[in-house]
Amino acid sequence: MRGATGMELLGWMEIEKLSRVVLKEIGTLGPRGTSSETAATLLWDKLSELPSEPQISLYETYEGAGEALLDRSISHFIVANAYRGVNEFYMDTRLALAGAFIMDTPLYGLAKPRGNDDLPLAPSIATHPAPEPLIAQLLPARFKPGKVLIMNSTSAAAMAASGGFSDLALTTAPSVENYGLEFISRTRPIRMVWSVFVIDDTADDIRKEDPDVVPR
Repeated sequence: MRGATGMELLGWMEIEKLSRVVLKEIGTLGPRGTSSETAATLLWDKLSELPSEPQISLYETYEGAGEALLDRSISHFIVANAYRGVNEFYMDTRLALAGAFIMDTPLYGLAKPRGNDDLPLAPSIATHPAPEPLIAQLLPARFKPGKVLIMNSTSAAAMAASGGFSDLALTTAPSVENYGLEFISRTRPIRMVWSVFVIDDTADDIRKEDPDVVPR
């Protein structure tokens, strides 16, 4: 399945629980331009019964999106399995894993602000922690790795470079376009698994049967 973004869903696993949840809004990591936003748009295309404008809410962190699901501000929450804190969502008894899919991310690369050709030999690089290993793969040979600045998302990394807080950003092609950057390295996608969570509507029943069960 290829979505409106041009990205393709390469594999899909659905648990019966997903079909019982009405699709209203999907929450994930922002801001605009993250791989998570692309994945959420692809999920919307997969789940919506009729063609419609995707209803996507973007949050500063995955944890913020998870809280929005618990507050029922959104109906679905997706998180990349490469995220090092993903185990927290799997362990939270208030959430239910409802599906998972494989998607190649938009292209990742190292980017600088457009028109800025005065880069140091050891540039500082803003990145989300998950794709950080790509720095060693993609950094052109004429540079040495400089200070790495950890950001909440690839879009936040792009904003850091655009705002002059770092020399480069490890970020995605959509973020390069959105935040006035240009790639200085080769680019590559990341083949990744994404988990889809909904509210666990059985949790209250379990706690009624066993009052000692504590959320999370």
